[in-house]
Amino acid sequence: MNFKEQTLIIAFALFSLFFGAGNLVLPPYLGYNAGEDWLFVTIGFALSAVVIPIMAIYGHARLQGTILDFANKVSAPFAMLYAVIVYLIAISLPSPRTASVTFEMAIDPYFEVPPLLFSSLYFALVLVFALNRKKILSAIGKFLTPLIILILIIIIAIGLTTDAAPIRESIFENTFTNGILEGYQTFDAIGGVVVGGVIVVSLALQGKLNFEEKKRMIARAGLLSGIGLILIYAGLIALGAHNSGTLVSEDRTELLTLLSKATLGNLGTAFLAVLVALACFTTAVGIVTGTADFIKGISGGKQVAYTVTAIIGCIIGVAVGQFGVHYIIDIALPALMLIYPITIVLIVLNVVPKKLATALVFKAVTVITIIFSLPDLLQFFMEEGAMDLVKNYIPLATQGLGWVLPALLAFILVNLVKGKKPNLVRE
Repeated sequence: MNFKEQTLIIAFALFSLFFGAGNLVLPPYLGYNAGEDWLFVTIGFALSAVVIPIMAIYGHARLQGTILDFANKVSAPFAMLYAVIVYLIAISLPSPRTASVTFEMAIDPYFEVPPLLFSSLYFALVLVFALNRKKILSAIGKFLTPLIILILIIIIAIGLTTDAAPIRESIFENTFTNGILEGYQTFDAIGGVVVGGVIVVSLALQGKLNFEEKKRMIARAGLLSGIGLILIYAGLIALGAHNSGTLVSEDRTELLTLLSKATLGNLGTAFLAVLVALACFTTAVGIVTGTADFIKGISGGKQVAYTVTAIIGCIIGVAVGQFGVHYIIDIALPALMLIYPITIVLIVLNVVPKKLATALVFKAVTVITIIFSLPDLLQFFMEEGAMDLVKNYIPLATQGLGWVLPALLAFILVNLVKGKKPNLVRE
């Protein structure tokens, strides 16, 4: 297999590892609610659900290490704490959610199967793939992803060329920021940090490429998968907007089912069932594998650590995956409002030129981001409106983005200060 062929396979694998439960059900509902403003919400969604995750892949291409390398410049203890939290969130929320979405959309409408039994069978299969990780890139990249993309293209193409009632007005006050925040629910910034490590380890196991070759391959594959994701997301959002004046739904999974029926009839629901199962399954495999890789790494490379972690990750998946999609989305939001901003700034700092991202810059920007993200976290544990007084004094805080300007300001100021006083500021 030559360099270009392997790059394309990795690009397909990345697309599939990213494209899971949230990536499938969120965009159509976002477009449905954005209506005429679907393009603005697409830009916001693409920023947090595509641009940032692909930047994480590029960061992995530069570092070719683990998730710890993303945060080590803040401090080693912080890097370990951050990594543990990220992997706990990953195996406790987005991974089980893939089973929940698959059950609600591909199993429950056709078969009388208890949710617990299905999630058990689902994660048993995930475990089989995770324990045969050398075949992950090949199986996902060669077979599963092309099928996912083909089914999506069929649904989008037919849906957008079908007559529908006039598009309704947006229900959002700010479509751009709503797009950004909905992109949080894809978990893809976290996913970029996690599955990027899976790609690095998988290439290392093959042992055929040097550092620079792997860097080019991962970076190019990330770019290709990002282009594919943007095109598919834009199509799904446009599809939701196109049918916003025709269909009536207040549920993400229900809307996607209605769209498939409207485009392909009963055949559409069968296509959708296959699509949901494939998209969700590959993401679950990527998360479990990435978590197991991390534990194996910090345990000194012991294979038993990898196996035990994969088993535990699948057991958690069984336990949480039996609950409904909306329940999992609701309990995920508080954690996302804190960990997502931290993840974004760490990704960005690992991509900008190294002279602009010194250890001091990492520390300052990360601390500021944590401080200004706290109001978004605390509002879920306090009486309604209790944090309004604080948030009203922070720019963009009422939109859930109060950390953005302070983090940017910290980045600029620290770089200016260390530039003027290089002998007084320790890196």
